[in-house]
Amino acid sequence: MTNKIDTQDLLIRTQPTPNPFALKFILNTALKDEGKATFSSPIECDSLPLLRDVFAIAGVRQVHVFQNTLTVTHSGDLMDEELSTQVGGVLRTRLSVHDSSFGEAPKQPRARAVASDPAVQEIEEILDRTIRPGLQADGGDVEVVSLADNQLQIVYQGACGGCPSSMMGTLDAIQSILRNELGNDSLTVVPV
Repeated sequence: MTNKIDTQDLLIRTQPTPNPFALKFILNTALKDEGKATFSSPIECDSLPLLRDVFAIAGVRQVHVFQNTLTVTHSGDLMDEELSTQVGGVLRTRLSVHDSSFGEAPKQPRARAVASDPAVQEIEEILDRTIRPGLQADGGDVEVVSLADNQLQIVYQGACGGCPSSMMGTLDAIQSILRNELGNDSLTVVPV
């Protein structure tokens, strides 16, 4: 459904993230009714004018949408203040035509974990309970790609993609929590 909030009632709060090349924008209205979506090019979100137009801002590399939050990952060509101003302008001018009920983003050409696999379901539950709330609070997320031979492949989304701490501290935390919760000291978590 198209968002019906009046532009003058729109509140946008901009927050930094642990990733120096990502900003998080929190609105007082939904950008995505259900689930989350990550886009890496304007072509992927061509049917979503608001998101497509965020890509028109110089240096924007990725947009991640979750509930009332938009995370914009950028090249660093613009100062955060200028990026915030430009994204705010797009949000204010394009929100009236934004459809918050849009489906999933196009999948990248890589294998996806089978959702019906009980081991993957258990991992997803652990991630939902322990890891994802913190990542989502920072404007990011993690997606399980595959599980085979005690190796869990994940992909970082939003602010977590390309964040220096995601490759060290966050990865170590994910692996440690999953090993502890699953009782499997051989499990290795690998970002792809």
